This record gives sequence, C-alpha cells and structure tokens, in this order.
Amino acid sequence: MKKIKPFSILLPGVLLLGSCANLPFIGAEDIPVQAAIDSNKPFSNDDYSQLLTEYVTDDGWVNYEGLQKNRGALDRYYAQLAAVTPDTYKGWDENQQLAYLMNAYNALTLLAIIEQEPLKASIRDIPGVWSSKKFQLAGESKTLNNIEHDIIRPTFNEPRIHAALVCAAKSCPPLRNEPFTAENVDAQLEDQTKRWLARPDSGFRIDRQENKVYLSKIFDWYGDDWKPDFAVKDQFGGDDKQKAVLNFISNYVSEEDKAYLKAGNYQVSYLGYDWSLNKQ
Repeated sequence: MKKIKPFSILLPGVLLLGSCANLPFIGAEDIPVQAAIDSNKPFSNDDYSQLLTEYVTDDGWVNYEGLQKNRGALDRYYAQLAAVTPDTYKGWDENQQLAYLMNAYNALTLLAIIEQEPLKASIRDIPGVWSSKKFQLAGESKTLNNIEHDIIRPTFNEPRIHAALVCAAKSCPPLRNEPFTAENVDAQLEDQTKRWLARPDSGFRIDRQENKVYLSKIFDWYGDDWKPDFAVKDQFGGDDKQKAVLNFISNYVSEEDKAYLKAGNYQVSYLGYDWSLNKQ
C-alpha cells in the first residue's frame, strides 16, 4: 500500500461537548447521529465488532432484520465515527486512516439500509443513497461517494480497497465480519481479495471450454485503479485495463491458471451484477 497524498479533513463547526452529547448541526439530507457517547474516550471499533459478529456470517451475508431491530451498537459506532476530530484523524498513520475509512463506508452502508422501513429489496431502491445522503465523519458531512471516490481512491494507491468496500449487494465482495484494523489491514485486504476472487458468480472465473475469462463488473467500473502498479503490454488478454487487472489477479490463482492468463488466448467478459441485498 502506498499513500500518494495526504488527506485532510476540515472542521466545519462540529462542537464536541466532551461528555455525553455531540450532535452536530445537520441538513435535510443528513443522517443524524442518534446515540450519545462520551467523546473523551478514545475511538474504538468495539461496537462495530460486536454487530458484525452478531449479524454477519463468516461468508459475508447480513441479517438486516435483526440489525434493524437491535441497532444500538451501529448507532453508537456512527456516533464514534462522527466524534473523531480532524486533528485526531490527521495524527493517525495511513493504516489507521484507511482502516477507519473502510470501516466507516461499510458501517454507514449498513446504516443506510436499516434506516428504511420496510427494508428495501436493493440499495438502489434508496434514492440518493450514494450521492445525497450525508453522514458525519471526522468533522465533515460526507456521502458514501465522497468517502470512496473523493477520499479513499485518490488518497491511497490501493486497488484492493475494491475487495473491502461493500455496497450491500449480492454481487459485492463479501462483507468482512470483523473491523479492519491498522495492525492487520494489509493481511485483511489480502484475505478479502482471495475471498472475492474465489466467488465464480461475482468475482472471477475461467471457463476453458468457452475460452473465456469472466471478471467482476467492479473491474470494469474501476479497472483503471490497477493500471499504476499492474499495467503490462506483452502478456494477458483484453484491453490495457483488463491486462492490468488480470496481472493483479494472477497473483491469487494457481500456477496453471496464471500461465493460462499470461498467454492471453481468450476472451475477457464481465459477470452480471446482482443488486439485490446481500442478506441472509
């Protein structure tokens, strides 16, 4: 992982009272902080860890109904994400920052889903879920798109984040049922990538009978993110973006499959994307 430029969060007027209330001013599209926490205590993933253990299976499926009925841990975690000050964030190293941001994206996606009553069949049924609904994050109001596309992607040269950010759809990578942590984030991203690519219907598949290689649609949407470190000219099939993606993927397959991918004598296609909820 290589950080390419610093991320600075400006403080727009969030008032931390230092005791049991920190409810910043919010607008019509903002998702309010609903839990009171003691902002004097250091940031912790404990509430997020608890809810992931209780409501997310080992292979990433979510019990949204149960989480909606018992949302206290998620509400407290959102309050903790909001209570992080810009100075605290800037004082963290890049692993701490990346873990915080990825956990925030996934937790706030869960929050966006359970805010709906009744639950929607797909996150795409929630108007403005990525572009309009704003969450309080380290002193600013941020949409999910802001977190992913304006902060994480341009700040960290780390394409494996696409295996870790989960948009609540069946064809997303699996939601990890433990928080990302600064100490383990590199190993966790490696594990997430392996889990994602092992899903033949939504991650990656070789069909030698058809002589085709199938990629997640995510590699189509964000394939350029792999070019800086994985671009290659003389090996692998497809266009330049697909060659870079396949060069990356070749590090996670058998030697036999790696040789097949490098030879490049196949057609590259993208898998369909199932947007229905990744629910249990």
